[in-house]
Amino acid sequence: MKFLINAWQQLPAHISPIIFSIGPFQLRYYSLMYIVAFAIVYFLTLYRIKNEGYEYTTETIQDYLVWAMFGVIIGGRLGYALFYNFVYYLHHPLEIILPFDFSHGFKFIGISGMSYHGGLIGIVIVSILFCRIHKIKLWNFVDLICPAIPLGYTFGRIGNFINGELYGRVTTMPWGMYFPLDSTRSLRHPSQLYEALFEGIVLFILLWLIRKKKMFDGLLIGIYIVGYGFMRFFIEFFREPDYQLGFVLGFMSMGQVLCLLMMMAGITVIAWRKQVAT
Repeated sequence: MKFLINAWQQLPAHISPIIFSIGPFQLRYYSLMYIVAFAIVYFLTLYRIKNEGYEYTTETIQDYLVWAMFGVIIGGRLGYALFYNFVYYLHHPLEIILPFDFSHGFKFIGISGMSYHGGLIGIVIVSILFCRIHKIKLWNFVDLICPAIPLGYTFGRIGNFINGELYGRVTTMPWGMYFPLDSTRSLRHPSQLYEALFEGIVLFILLWLIRKKKMFDGLLIGIYIVGYGFMRFFIEFFREPDYQLGFVLGFMSMGQVLCLLMMMAGITVIAWRKQVAT
């Protein structure tokens, strides 16, 4: 048993985040996970269209997912700069979109740092624009898409785990892990896996089970927003706060503050859409 526990705790050190590299080019599992996530959303959405009577074409879903990719990437990046490292990017604005450091000559540093909540805002904006341009009923359309999102999101968190990033707080629990990027070499909660399980798989099962029982358009997306915010809020107690921010409101992290706002927004959506439907 001790051997198995030790093997589990040391697992991150034996996982390479790079699939292969050719010269300076690297293909990372994290990037692959984005592709897998969008593919899952795509195929589950097509399944719903085929089996649940939604009148959308395959081409419409394909077009929307292209928009969604841009929304996630741009929103996630801008959200990270705004919510998690505003002062730094205020003085280094080009680094938000360019993978180079200009402060000490010219050096390639890559782009790192994405915000889920920023990506969500990006998705909201592109969804509204897409539905207006294509004359699609917004709330019906997002209710079609949203039950598949958590399962796709699961793979994003697995990508974080493989990268060894966004690990949890120090723990004495035997299922804790040692992450190579942690300079303290402390045993930590594998919070990426907690998020993959609860914000991903559990939330997916909930939405998938109730998807045919919704009473009005907008209910599913409202439940998703509240459900994700609720689960992420509590998992944040096990996740290490971003080092440049720490705790922002007493015991709460920035992620928890954003999740509280998210839950309030979701409750507002449900109440409003219910009122409109009655």
